[in-house]
Amino acid sequence: MKKIIKLLPVCVLLATASCKKEFIQLSPESTVSIDVLFKTDKDFQDAVIGVYSNFRPQYQNFWRFGDLRADDTKFGLVSQLEDIRNDNFTSDNSDPVLASTWRNYYSIISRANKVLNNIENAPASVVTNKDRHKGEAEFLRALAYFDLVRIFGDVPLITKDLTIAEAYKTPREKAANVYNNVIIKDLLDAETKLPQKYTGADIGRATKGAAKALLGKVYLTLKDFAKAETKLQEVTQLGYALLPVFNDLWDYTKDEHHSEYVFDIEYEEGQGNLGSNFISQFALDFQAGGGPLVAELARRYNIPSGTGGATGIPNQTIFDLFSLNPADKRKDTTATKGLYGPTGVFIPISATGVSALSLKYMVKLAGAATDSKVNWKVIRYADVLLMYAEALNENGKTDQALTYLNMVRTRAGIPSYSGLSKDDARERIYQERRLELHLEGQRWFDLVRTGRALTVMAPYGMKPYMTVFPIPQAQIEIVNDPAVLPQNQGYN
Repeated sequence: MKKIIKLLPVCVLLATASCKKEFIQLSPESTVSIDVLFKTDKDFQDAVIGVYSNFRPQYQNFWRFGDLRADDTKFGLVSQLEDIRNDNFTSDNSDPVLASTWRNYYSIISRANKVLNNIENAPASVVTNKDRHKGEAEFLRALAYFDLVRIFGDVPLITKDLTIAEAYKTPREKAANVYNNVIIKDLLDAETKLPQKYTGADIGRATKGAAKALLGKVYLTLKDFAKAETKLQEVTQLGYALLPVFNDLWDYTKDEHHSEYVFDIEYEEGQGNLGSNFISQFALDFQAGGGPLVAELARRYNIPSGTGGATGIPNQTIFDLFSLNPADKRKDTTATKGLYGPTGVFIPISATGVSALSLKYMVKLAGAATDSKVNWKVIRYADVLLMYAEALNENGKTDQALTYLNMVRTRAGIPSYSGLSKDDARERIYQERRLELHLEGQRWFDLVRTGRALTVMAPYGMKPYMTVFPIPQAQIEIVNDPAVLPQNQGYN
């Protein structure tokens, strides 16, 4: 699954006004021609791989939405202007990350639509993995729309190929309708069609467990705690388990498809443009006065000179939380203010304007810092357990909820909870998600879905309308009709 095929450029919904044909022309390079596309099982398999491929560039930026926007991560010394504006709640609708995010997700959706619209009438005798291909495309389309509505709110709902004229007239759909008519519907069908596990080269594709886990997160986001409890309980029966050692999650010398793996966006070094750039974003900058610690990072991870965005910095808030339990085994990997060198001497960060870094995405490089094999964890089993605990607690089953919360705490080597009230348990679960899932794209969306975003983030500059981001200005100008594609309130 890591060896994603390269696809020819495609015309994506609302991404450009220059496309003269349909907005999607999917043609895997050197695999099948347009004339025979969608004839064989392999055609559909290649097309589904093409849907996966556009998540790779998008999820290299996902931390900017899920973490940088929140309170436990901040921009660094040499951050881009759009990161500084994002962190300070002064985002501009012309920020490049907004435009690329919109394009990436609608490219994913367009490609998934092409698969789904062509597979219905494909003969099962020829397309032997028809259900699996359909389930994968539905899962990926649901994930794309889930991210879109969480980032932008109401968005155009597209489930078929559009002409340019149709695209210009396709309005934003209420987020509730996107959830009900596509996200939930797709995931309910996907979970019935996807296998529980794969073997060989297919390992890493979306599974039944991934569909159920994502659906549980969707229900939790919608505050449908009864359905969230049911769905997440089903995930706990599929054979997943926490890794005994937290740091093994971030050790890429070991098997990444372990018992805690539910669904990752996968990257591979040395395969052209298939590597991730997390090290180049999160490592300290060699040219920013990093001092001895930068040399230690270079020695330990083989980071080339001149590399390091010195951004995605853990904020003091996360250190304050870890200080409540100094023995927490997650602490030094999640957020540190220095490293121990080869002689055992602690080397503190001395770069001006940089106070900390996370080691979650650090791995010994074989080449460029933009060509790493480090994955992005969309959902892992610890996330499932904490979501399940939250749903149980909201449904009045606090003692049972603590069982699952304590599974995560036990792995971290910190004391278990007992005898908590429902309100106390709720706060402990929220806190545990911060400690367990820091810099994994969760914190901002947790704040928004639980209604705490404004309370927590107002001191950082948040205004009430800022639970969503601005629609990219380029899209507003292309459509040029506020009745069809209006800007989000407050961002005009």
